[in-house]
Amino acid sequence: MARGSSNIGKKVVPGSHKALDNLKYEIANELGLPVQQGSEDYWGNLTSRDCGAVGGKMVRRMIEMAENQLMGKFNQ
Repeated sequence: MARGSSNIGKKVVPGSHKALDNLKYEIANELGLPVQQGSEDYWGNLTSRDCGAVGGKMVRRMIEMAENQLMGKFNQ
């Protein structure tokens, strides 16, 4: 097994799964994708491009949140 591969999929912050799911569905809704919360991650009716767009926007938003937090603006 490759070094570090045992950590794949593990959350750095325990309990963050629900918050990440909420963010995922919020972004999918903003993009106008026909998915709804509770579909338990089955998005087989969407293209890979659409799913990738959701993941890309999630990463951008999380980076923005982290940058704001580092600048002291996030929790004020």
